[in-house]
Amino acid sequence: MLGGSADLTGPNNTRSKGQKAVTPLDFSGSFIHYGIREHGMAAAMNGIALHKGFIPYSGTFLVFTDYCRPAIRLSALMEQRVVYVMTHDSIGLGEDGPTHQPVEHLASLRAMPNLRVFRPADAVETLECWQLALEARKTPSVLALSRQNLPAVRTEHTDENLCARGAYELAPASSAARVRRLATGSEIEIALKARQLLEAEGIGTRVVSMPCLELFEAQPADYRKRILGEGTVRVAIEAAVRYGWDRYIGADGAFIGMTGFGASAPAQELYRHFNITPEAAAAAAKACLGA
Repeated sequence: MLGGSADLTGPNNTRSKGQKAVTPLDFSGSFIHYGIREHGMAAAMNGIALHKGFIPYSGTFLVFTDYCRPAIRLSALMEQRVVYVMTHDSIGLGEDGPTHQPVEHLASLRAMPNLRVFRPADAVETLECWQLALEARKTPSVLALSRQNLPAVRTEHTDENLCARGAYELAPASSAARVRRLATGSEIEIALKARQLLEAEGIGTRVVSMPCLELFEAQPADYRKRILGEGTVRVAIEAAVRYGWDRYIGADGAFIGMTGFGASAPAQELYRHFNITPEAAAAAAKACLGA
């Protein structure tokens, strides 16, 4: 593997301890400091992948996929295994403000053919998504990772890579399910807390983690039907725009997320300001139920 970053090595965490950098006088390292040239970095990774011998991965902020997009599109078009590590994936990055807070980027990347967009919820999902990205020999991958610390939500051992299905039940309902919560990444924590609120009122609620919509769409119809379920209200939670979620939540569902650009403030204040909270998610589900 050959890593790198577009002048964001620290925030991206793409350089591991002891990983030696490539320099003009020493090519023996495995990490490249690309500088502030996101498109050049992505284009160079395509060249490295085409040359063979290395699996290239590099990082920048998710919002800067705007600069990488032509090269990402070529990665997908040429069927190259290139891994884009895109951190600071939502308003959760905080004080850098709306210029750095991606809201439409997940939807636009998911629209690109032959590209897998992974948005894991914790360290275990991240590990599983990394494995899937490395195994995808003819498909590039985007790993959309948070800035803020996230709690562990996958605490039970399993030998199966659950993210390989694209979506799976993370938390079951304690009684007959009336609500299904669909979420990705950092909003899984909100979905789980909203589930607790609804369950306390006797409203059976499942939480479905959807780390990769592309892999979910590739599953058999019976699996997709079972995960999405019938006869329940579906509420999707993602700190991004709604575009693309309606095919999962349906006409009677609800979406908790962004309707415009972000703002500059600490992450928790922004989530409250934009009403992306467990309380709002619980209220939306009850409204859909007519409760």
